Amino acid sequence: MRVAIVHDWLIGMRGGEKCLDVFCELLPEADLYTLVCVPGKVSPAIQHMKIHVSWINRLPAVERAYRYYLPLFPRAIEKFDFSHYDLILSSSHCVAKGVYPHRALHVSYIHAPMRYVWDQYDSYFGVNNSIVPRTGMAVWRRYLQRWDVRSAARVDYFIANSNNVAVKIRKIYGREATTIYPPVATERFFIGKDTASYYLAVAALVPYKRIDVAVAAFNELQLPLKIVGQGPLRRKLERMAGPNIEFLGWVDDASLPQLYASCRALIFPGEEDFGIVPLEAQASGRPVIGYGAGGLLETLVGYDPEAGTQSCPTGIFFREQTAMSLIRAVELFERSRVVFNPRTIQRHAAQFSRPRFKAQIQEYIAERLQE
Repeated sequence: MRVAIVHDWLIGMRGGEKCLDVFCELLPEADLYTLVCVPGKVSPAIQHMKIHVSWINRLPAVERAYRYYLPLFPRAIEKFDFSHYDLILSSSHCVAKGVYPHRALHVSYIHAPMRYVWDQYDSYFGVNNSIVPRTGMAVWRRYLQRWDVRSAARVDYFIANSNNVAVKIRKIYGREATTIYPPVATERFFIGKDTASYYLAVAALVPYKRIDVAVAAFNELQLPLKIVGQGPLRRKLERMAGPNIEFLGWVDDASLPQLYASCRALIFPGEEDFGIVPLEAQASGRPVIGYGAGGLLETLVGYDPEAGTQSCPTGIFFREQTAMSLIRAVELFERSRVVFNPRTIQRHAAQFSRPRFKAQIQEYIAERLQE
């Protein structure tokens, strides 16, 4: 059986690539297709695949400016020839699901429908962003939306990375999806012996992660905050931040577990379709103070002081994506942190382990092939 895996782009190891890493481990003889590949930026399991790149990969400054080529992505993904494959497994948050499968069975794991043109359009192209992408997307948005809906018909079976995304698939594409939660390498993380005084945020520094909310809140709170991540908003955020806020950039895999293990709590102000970072913090026994929306509602057990002490809280939700709402949640945490048990939090995260994901994906594909 000839198998192809399709992924939007290979420029780093974020949540989608962690799922892809498992796909490559399950199907090591498959061919891997992608729009853009930057050598050395992905895991060995991905890098060792036979990788086919699109003509987008040859465009100027593609490593830094690939997002500006978004209107070209549908044509580029459709140019790949899958006529000689029996199975296609696409891993998609942009256009990967839009390949022409010909006679192959096409199973698509959806991290999100193309968020840039749907629910997070304003975060990427709203009034706070530069005029060039705003103007371009004003022209291209409707075309990309129509293509995104039309190309959904090329998928035989949808897998959603959360119930939250399954609802979006039903709403936008009119299709049903099975939810299989992404993998968290829970074995990499550990409960620290001592807790330091700092709070931690881990995110790409892009608009929808809303690290600006965390910076504004901690400027007011005057509590120490460490921010792990890199992105186009770093300079702007650094200019906003007071001396109690430290920007660490991207840190290596060996250093991140210790940062999680030692922090007071993870600050998670963005809305994610799923969100692996909060589960990495919980795998380290640390609570999460997060915006109560999206996938976090499926992975965090929120402490509610009005309902009394819950048996197994793993964090605190704040309900408005504002600095003041986050400030109130941090102040509640400062008063109530005794209710958070590291072992209980870690056991909760274990439900989202990598072996669980691998087994569920393997079983799902096998069942679809037998139908």
